[in-house]
Amino acid sequence: MQIKSAYAPARPGRLSELRFVTLLLLPGTALLVGVVLYPLLRSLASAFFSESLVYPGATWVGFKNIADVLRDGFWSLLGQTLIFTVGSTIVPFVLGMALALVLNQRFRGQRFLRGAFLIPWLLPSVVVSFLWMWIFDANYGVLNGVLQQLHLINHPVAWLFNTDTARTALIVAKSWNSFPWIMVMLLAGLQTVPGELHEAASMDGAGTVRRFFTVTWPHIRGVAGLVVLLEFIWNFQHFDTIFVLTGGGPAGSTQTFATQVYDTAFKAYDLGHAGALGLLWMVLLLILVVVYVRFSERGEKN
Repeated sequence: MQIKSAYAPARPGRLSELRFVTLLLLPGTALLVGVVLYPLLRSLASAFFSESLVYPGATWVGFKNIADVLRDGFWSLLGQTLIFTVGSTIVPFVLGMALALVLNQRFRGQRFLRGAFLIPWLLPSVVVSFLWMWIFDANYGVLNGVLQQLHLINHPVAWLFNTDTARTALIVAKSWNSFPWIMVMLLAGLQTVPGELHEAASMDGAGTVRRFFTVTWPHIRGVAGLVVLLEFIWNFQHFDTIFVLTGGGPAGSTQTFATQVYDTAFKAYDLGHAGALGLLWMVLLLILVVVYVRFSERGEKN
């Protein structure tokens, strides 16, 4: 009696496991190389050349472009980017946490509100930007109309053209667009907290605030940390809302790395300095990514 081997060679006409895996990987790999890696490396290589969109050719200049970028308002640009990033991370997180705590309770209309609060997140960011441009408009904006009706202002305010209010307007618009996904993630974390722990803490005399910090927060701390890190990374490279609402103005007060790279490359036609700025920007993003990976690995071990 012959026993067939479990590792018998594949029959003629059949794909081996290695070939099958290779065929599955080829389309994705080709897209990754052609659409992501090559353009990225080509753009970063521009940092070491004097290159323009107007004139052909490129001249090797080494680290001159990077030195020029560091001298020409880099730290001010970093500060403005961090103001937008931090504000657009903290505000939606606080709002998302508050709504998640409310929607974690059982009451009439709970399911409807869970779906309704997702609408801002479902809208494309460009659509959201135009919506808020209409709200903040100095001539026919809704915000000015409401505030004037309430006699809180005497004349229309140019929210997007005032250096004191433009940053706040951007943070409000971006926060409105991103708080729903934070709410959903935190709500998922809240639903993993055992109800028995809340009951035990309540019997021990713990109030609502104390139960949150002693029972709820330790269980959702890992999820909350990952949400904050991801939102921070996304806001650090955000472009749509800033470009549509202010374009980096007024007087460059809302300029960030994303809009500055765009302006340098496609308005000043200077690919060399745009590549240098993009290289420095990518280094900062890689630091954030390393922090995210370390934090997620620590969460998995715990």
